[in-house]
Amino acid sequence: MEWKGVMPAVTTKFNDDLSLDFKLIEKNTEAQIGAGVHGIILAGSLGEVSTLEQDEKNELLVFVKEVSDERCPVVMNIAESSTKNAIKAAQLAEKHGADGLMVLPPMRYKSTDHETMVYFETIANSTSLPIMIYNNPVDYKIEVTIEMFERLLKLQNVKAVKESTRDVSNVTRLRNAFGDDLSILCGVDTLALESLLLGADGWVAGLVCAFPKETVAIYNAALNGDLKTSRDLYRWFMPLLELDIDPQLVQNIKLAEVATGLGSEIVRPPRLNLIGARRKEVLQIIEQQLQIRPKL
Repeated sequence: MEWKGVMPAVTTKFNDDLSLDFKLIEKNTEAQIGAGVHGIILAGSLGEVSTLEQDEKNELLVFVKEVSDERCPVVMNIAESSTKNAIKAAQLAEKHGADGLMVLPPMRYKSTDHETMVYFETIANSTSLPIMIYNNPVDYKIEVTIEMFERLLKLQNVKAVKESTRDVSNVTRLRNAFGDDLSILCGVDTLALESLLLGADGWVAGLVCAFPKETVAIYNAALNGDLKTSRDLYRWFMPLLELDIDPQLVQNIKLAEVATGLGSEIVRPPRLNLIGARRKEVLQIIEQQLQIRPKL
């Protein structure tokens, strides 16, 4: 398991009856792998984890592992309200073949720094899988600080951070503090190129679900020092990437997947499909960028 490159936080596809749509899941997985992504993250916030039952997470993991056929690592997200359930989810992910875990802080409860540390440590000690900590104080109101990472890195299987503080200078702070001992993956689509140029190891991406080739092309160009190519692609991509930093990011990105033939717009309640002016606005953004979509 290498924490680097483009790692899609994929949407979860549903049938009309809201069951898992394995046909579309397979189609999108193949598109991601075909574009050259470096890992696939299941059941994240974009994957509507809050609406998935544990049995469905198990099925999803087993299926995507089978489809990927070891062509890229498959990571399971852990987002639970209790330590007990988080341990169970981590152990089931390991049992069903996950290559790594992305772990969020406790859900629904704003834990103290000490409580957050004990939560992460307890999960890490319950599994042998490598772990990426999801640091997103904007959405989850809990920040994992430099001092907290100093303690976390004493655990053998804490290897990476999904950096979503929205402060791009944090990439440099983390690199200064930990060198290469902590892999840094940008978790905010609209800060991805900036983060990569500052030395981030990768990009946990959202719009990649609809545009895998373009996302990988930006990463590869940045990695190879081709600033012009990466910048030109990124500028084209930005109106779409901004759909990721929106409360309805799931609906937005699923509409983009429909437009590129890689998904459906079906979401599970309490989410509902976009309607009215906002739906029209999102579709217009998608259509405008498709009309000037660069040829790779």
